[in-house]
Amino acid sequence: MKKFILISIVALFASNALMAQEAATPKFAYVNFSELVQLMPEMDEARATSEAASNEAQETYRAMVEEFQKKYEQYSQKSATWTAAIKESKEKELADLEGRIREFQEAIQQELQEQQQKLMAPIYKKAQEVVAKLGVEKGYTMVFDVTTILYINPAQCDDLTAEARVVLNIPAERTMESLQAELQAKAAAAQQAAQ
Repeated sequence: MKKFILISIVALFASNALMAQEAATPKFAYVNFSELVQLMPEMDEARATSEAASNEAQETYRAMVEEFQKKYEQYSQKSATWTAAIKESKEKELADLEGRIREFQEAIQQELQEQQQKLMAPIYKKAQEVVAKLGVEKGYTMVFDVTTILYINPAQCDDLTAEARVVLNIPAERTMESLQAELQAKAAAAQQAAQ
């Protein structure tokens, strides 16, 4: 009987030690965060909004440059016949227009970057929250972004990208390659429409 109790106690300690060792062993996972963000449906909306703002800015810039070119052409053709006061007025007008063009370029670049950041912030946040939630639910110590890690041993980590894609409502058939083809087709269509 004593032998049985002693064996039971040893077995209990051994199983507790094994469970403690398993609990202490960290679990790691990884995702392709860039892929998740780029393929999210919300990203399509952000891309469309950014593209529309960029197109509007390009049209405004183009109109300003055309106005400058017309006025410069007029100045070049007629300046020899103008009085000094008219010539000075036209030169000032050209310089002012050139300054407005330069200011517009600087301002619009900054505004477009700020808009891009505002559009991207909730997308990144949502993706990060989904990855963190999956990590907690599955008991992972850390979840790495495969795009920023030089080496991951897949045998010692789990890939959560597919599960995150499901939670983020990314269709299974949508890949980075299909997105690239889609964006190239849109660019080609826009280029043809511009001609």
